[in-house]
Amino acid sequence: MKKITLTLGLIACLAITASAQITVSGVTFPGTMKAGANNLVLNGAGTRVKMMMDVYVAGLYVTAKGTNGDAISKSGDMSVVRLHITSGLVTSDRMVDAVKDGFQKSTGGNTAPIQAKIDRFVKLFSLEPIVKGNEFDMVYEPGKGVTISKGGKLLDTIDGLDFKTALWGIWLGNDPVDKGLKAGLLGTPK
Repeated sequence: MKKITLTLGLIACLAITASAQITVSGVTFPGTMKAGANNLVLNGAGTRVKMMMDVYVAGLYVTAKGTNGDAISKSGDMSVVRLHITSGLVTSDRMVDAVKDGFQKSTGGNTAPIQAKIDRFVKLFSLEPIVKGNEFDMVYEPGKGVTISKGGKLLDTIDGLDFKTALWGIWLGNDPVDKGLKAGLLGTPK
């Protein structure tokens, strides 16, 4: 009887841990997220640091946890990247430049096949000023594409797994914008 009770207790603890929220730089990411008809789990979260300053924090939600950034980027499964701006120094112009640089790194400089999609995405950051506290959700849904929203307001949906792979690759690819952030998103902090 003790073994059964101990086993059930251990299973309960693991279930709680698996769905635990994570707080990074004062921003809390829930352990689970509902996206469409899917229940996603928080794979990990981390901070984008530039010039020794926190710029934003990001959380990655997936259908099943993983530690292979390339596989997650290329996966056709539903997933979400949530960005929360933590610095007042982030402006629309700086975000546009950073995203363009990120796509260059993510694609190894070969942006031509998805350039029109990148241009559409980049334009979204110029629609209104970006301020500290803004939150962007990028939701990839198979057959639909990446839906981008700011503060819960739908901005656009950009089709194609090719675009999602390049976008997620900014944070999870072989040459990510921030290795510490990548490790956090993959749940493998340094």
